[in-house]
Amino acid sequence: MSMKILSYNVNGIRAAVRNGLIDWLTANPVDMLCLQEVKATPDQVDLALFKDLGLELAGWHAAEKKGYSGVAVFTRQQPDLVLAGCGIPFFDAEGRVLRVDIGSTTLLNCYFPSGTSGEIRQTAKMQFLSDFEQFIEKLKIERPHLIICGDYNIAHTPMDIHDPVRNKNSSGYLPEERAWMTKWFRSGFTDAFRFLNPEKVEYSWWTYRAGARANNKGWRIDYFSVSDDLQSKLVDCRQFTDAVHSDHCPVLLEIDI
Repeated sequence: MSMKILSYNVNGIRAAVRNGLIDWLTANPVDMLCLQEVKATPDQVDLALFKDLGLELAGWHAAEKKGYSGVAVFTRQQPDLVLAGCGIPFFDAEGRVLRVDIGSTTLLNCYFPSGTSGEIRQTAKMQFLSDFEQFIEKLKIERPHLIICGDYNIAHTPMDIHDPVRNKNSSGYLPEERAWMTKWFRSGFTDAFRFLNPEKVEYSWWTYRAGARANNKGWRIDYFSVSDDLQSKLVDCRQFTDAVHSDHCPVLLEIDI
């Protein structure tokens, strides 16, 4: 069964809906919708708009801080299990991880921390990367067929950023962050987009400053990581760069599960 999964950092679900998200989803139907940075709680959103598309709310992990972070998953198929968090209280309070099990496959919808606001948050980001990796190592024993999507807030290679030279000291492209990504993709996970498109340059985020999006001066920081055993099941993975409900764009994975 081919399944279409969409990952989208909407930078505020209420703003994205006002900017035409529902109409766009109507024209681009998916089986599972994974949203990051929803910046809301379910009671603040008209969930009927998604239900009318055939997408039921599977789970919502809001941050304790109002209007901050948060992830949500909508699905056509009833999940077998939904769990919020990764067992790390500091990061779980920020609403960053939501697990959905369907059959033998486990999907994690994730919003990795950003370090752009300064040294304290950069340190927190690096701690999250370390803690998250340990969390996944344990989860893999129980649930080996994994799809981990979302905003990783890291551009992995020079192909994934418009100006790698001038951004070499920028959070999101620091050597230690890129090294973590390299290690990650050698630990049993495949970058679905890069696996299917070895030479293609597409971005998933653009700063609002200086006409970056119009000039395609972007970063690819939104990923689908799939466990290596799912490589043969990959059908398609791409960025919808023309969708403009956020400073990110949606990323689609089509997989035969």
